[in-house]
Amino acid sequence: MKKKFASTLTASVAALALIATGCSTGTQESAATAKPAISPAAAATTKAETKAASPVEITFWNMFGGGEGDFVDQIIKGFNDSQKEVTVKQLRLESNEYYAKLSTALSSSKGPDVAVAHVDRISPFVKAKQIVPIDQLASKVGFDLTHVSESNIKSVTYDGKPYAVPLDTHFHMFYYNKDLLKKADLLNDDGTPKLGDMTPAGFEKTLAQIQAKVPDVQALAVNTPYFQEPFLNLYYEAGGDLLNADNTKAAINNDKALSVLKFYLDLYKNKYSDLNDKTPWDSFHNGKAAFWFGGVWEAGLLLGDKSPNIGAMPLPPIFGSPTHWASSHTLVVPAYVAPEKQEAAAKFMKYFSEVGGKTWGQAGHVPANSAVTTSDEFKKLPYRSFFLEAQKTVKFAPQTDKYTTIITTVSESLQNIIFSKQSPEDGLKNMEKQINDILSN
Repeated sequence: MKKKFASTLTASVAALALIATGCSTGTQESAATAKPAISPAAAATTKAETKAASPVEITFWNMFGGGEGDFVDQIIKGFNDSQKEVTVKQLRLESNEYYAKLSTALSSSKGPDVAVAHVDRISPFVKAKQIVPIDQLASKVGFDLTHVSESNIKSVTYDGKPYAVPLDTHFHMFYYNKDLLKKADLLNDDGTPKLGDMTPAGFEKTLAQIQAKVPDVQALAVNTPYFQEPFLNLYYEAGGDLLNADNTKAAINNDKALSVLKFYLDLYKNKYSDLNDKTPWDSFHNGKAAFWFGGVWEAGLLLGDKSPNIGAMPLPPIFGSPTHWASSHTLVVPAYVAPEKQEAAAKFMKYFSEVGGKTWGQAGHVPANSAVTTSDEFKKLPYRSFFLEAQKTVKFAPQTDKYTTIITTVSESLQNIIFSKQSPEDGLKNMEKQINDILSN
């Protein structure tokens, strides 16, 4: 899913075509070896029995690569081995081309039977009626959607109907290097960080102490290449919103956004963070930064048995509240899919949520299904109690079919601000105008 992990294409379109059409040698039987003739009635019965015994084959599109892809492979294999009614074949696409190809497939009614979609990407599909509500499908296969967290279900609900099965919530945690904090005299006896006052000034004081005592590392590695995420984390903490309540106007040009931007600019100015670090995730993992606002999807790398001496906790409420940015992977069923395959897809979605979620949780994502998050398997994973705590205060993207264009605009504008091409004040003013232009068209 994410920036660090390169996706790989594990099934080609040509291979899928061969599976769909089958292969034939074209060899004809001679009269001497021909099978005895059977009656039309017997032939019909045999054909019906063969059809009943054959599993329904569905195609599953996703963009998961690296470690995430390995977990998905396990889930698909587990589902296929667990029953004989449905067979899932997957097509894994590169993440940078995934949504362009998915949009084309939905528009042309030629593509997957079930597909992954981030929660902030489904609004255009709902508006165009290209995906179907999943409540009745879930009911048909005995999938109890009340086991999916309320915030997840709300995020995919339009006009009272859920249009996707949320698989998880993913967001950022506050990762810390215990060895570096110990050198800076900022590690408690229980291995947690001493953070001081939870204010912008108080947090900067902590960073200054790290810089003074461990000068050869960044106090906080900031995800500058994707700055919209660390910005939104603290902007949401401050109580900010991207859009107004009915998603018709920009709501980002305000003192809250300005305060967050000036905070980050201070970090760069005082060298607590390196503005020019193009791979801050590597800097933290390699012991070159004390703190890191990193994704839950990095848990396998950062919190594993062979990982550095790293801990994790919810993002500190530097700007007053624990609210922070989040997204979610969901499963959607295209409207063009035949009823038989829609039901088959629902069976797979049920399995992914209820059973596969235990595997998916190992990737670091917080599964959306409570049957998984309350299981012993999930609770035994390191720091997951903190993950569950952080999941309670997430803020998803506003439900607008123009979100992709809006967040691209926000991202580009923020880069101009932090690299001093525009002042924070002018940048926010320009951002507001661009977002309003997008919403008015």
